[in-house]
Amino acid sequence: MKILVINSGSSSIKYKLYESVVGASDFTVLAQGGAERIGISGASVECKKPGSEKDHQYLDLPDHKKAINAIFSMLTDPEKGVLKSLSELSGVGHRVVHGGEDFTGSVRIDGDVVDAIRKNSVLAPLHNPPNLMGIQAIYELYPDMPQVAVFDTAVHQTMPPKAYLYGLPKDQYTVHKIRRYGFHGTSHGYVAKQAANELKKPFEKLKIVTCHLGNGGSVTAFEGGKSIDTSMGLTPLAGILMGTRSGDLDPYIPLHIMQTQDLGTEQVSTMMNKHGGLLGLCGKSDMRDVIEGCEKGYEGCIEALDIFIYAIQKYIGAYAAAMNGIDVIVFTAGIGENNALIREKVLANFSYLGLKTDKRANKANKTLLTSKTSKVKAMVIHTDEEKVIASDTFEILKAKKK
Repeated sequence: MKILVINSGSSSIKYKLYESVVGASDFTVLAQGGAERIGISGASVECKKPGSEKDHQYLDLPDHKKAINAIFSMLTDPEKGVLKSLSELSGVGHRVVHGGEDFTGSVRIDGDVVDAIRKNSVLAPLHNPPNLMGIQAIYELYPDMPQVAVFDTAVHQTMPPKAYLYGLPKDQYTVHKIRRYGFHGTSHGYVAKQAANELKKPFEKLKIVTCHLGNGGSVTAFEGGKSIDTSMGLTPLAGILMGTRSGDLDPYIPLHIMQTQDLGTEQVSTMMNKHGGLLGLCGKSDMRDVIEGCEKGYEGCIEALDIFIYAIQKYIGAYAAAMNGIDVIVFTAGIGENNALIREKVLANFSYLGLKTDKRANKANKTLLTSKTSKVKAMVIHTDEEKVIASDTFEILKAKKK
């Protein structure tokens, strides 16, 4: 079975083409790439096969339909492609950011699913509409192609009301659906299960905290094999400090800024989402640049790093209290997988739980970061959200055939 995984953004599309011969856990990447600057001058499309040079072409891509068509043309190119024809494709899996309360898992896309994704666009106006563009483009070009939606929010639908409800009048939830949803769910769920596999212990028996640390970041608690709490909220703005997002704020701060600085909602939203976080504090949004600034003694960078570490520690500590203990702390995504300094600083405050960091293992980016005598394990697990989407698509399409 060959499955194409698509992540459709407002001006870009990323893809991976997988093949599975055995089952949903056994995938080979046949090709990957994307389309960039859709609707903008200088648009391009690329395809990279394992062990081959990247094929990169500049094309006119006025919309997502043209971009999808260009991707398919590259994949089926007689000389450089990996498919003889699109009939080899069993289906397409899409990353969809917000499923609201409508979806607790991945689903095959039909008219009702599209309507629900569109309805939930009010909760993710920057993400759901471009996700829908990718779905619609596939449908218009190849209406019989099976499509599956995999939601960032679905894993967190197991949270209890005490974790997802806010202290607002109840109709804000019952009528307007304002609640904690959480994001990065595909990544959190994948690495939590992988950690259990690595430790050869049942997922349902472990208390796990997963730290997805990239330009965007979030922390999730798993107990009984379920997400019971997560740091992001109604939107991906809440939680820990991020590259350009503020993270948690006193809820009155945006109103105060609007009232005292004569700024509108769009300006304040831009401030918190695109000009806040590490960028707002020290002028650098990339953690590598922040650490370089720390090494040079830049006070703003040192302060920003301290705030970043402290926020992560607070969430881990809160989840230790919520679950009455932790068995495993997992680091993933760009910063979590590659930055030993960040991991060392985060873990330094958990000796009270019996955690003992193995500094050599941490520096070497080993899977297990703690000593044999450590009561709490810390691990690095490489996230693979595309593989999860491919796996879910595989299972749904296989079930449909039966």
